Amino acid sequence: MPKSIISEGKTSTEAIEKGLKELKVSKNQVDIKIIEEKKKSFFNILDPHIVKVELTLKEDIKISEHKEKTIEKKELSEEDINLAKLEIEGFLKEFLNEISEKITYRVEVKDLTIYVTIEGENSTKLIGYRGEALNALQNILSTIASKNKECSAKVILDIGNYKNTRKKTLEELAEKVAKTVKKTGKAITLEPMTAYERKIIHTELQNNEFVTTYSIGENDKRRIVITKK
Repeated sequence: MPKSIISEGKTSTEAIEKGLKELKVSKNQVDIKIIEEKKKSFFNILDPHIVKVELTLKEDIKISEHKEKTIEKKELSEEDINLAKLEIEGFLKEFLNEISEKITYRVEVKDLTIYVTIEGENSTKLIGYRGEALNALQNILSTIASKNKECSAKVILDIGNYKNTRKKTLEELAEKVAKTVKKTGKAITLEPMTAYERKIIHTELQNNEFVTTYSIGENDKRRIVITKK
């Protein structure tokens, strides 16, 4: 296990959490340094950026100790979730009014998860190319909901039923490519996808008797390979 690693994410929180997961340590066991963070307007979400952080194991932490140590999983209380819901609603009211008065939103809480739905005229501009802007806005909402909390709040955003439509498109793509791989015997590498999209492909083909899937690449360049069994 390296003494230091560089971790990336769309927010500093996401980058740190990825690094902690990779090192299998808790936050108080490392020194954290933000290496690169692009500053941008609070309301500009159409240009997602990458934050890079360096996580260095503290000298008094022995490798043998944190190999066995697991990070304790915490969940926000119902009170914190309801507070996060109000904070998200406050942000959306101000943010969406800057874009269009014809955009509506709904924020609901179910099983300690905050679900946000945005609909209406001009709302599709918040989706971006293959959901990049949607994912950026979801990260912003997660950051808002998690601020000053002991652990991160889970926020799931959908805009104009995009996720259901995208899910069906990816499932159809998976089946189509699987048939091609079965017929030709040649592996096919798909274009880079988000973790959410890759999961859809993996799930759709996990019980396929003719092909199997795996991922290659790092971060936003990660791709799925579909190959014959």
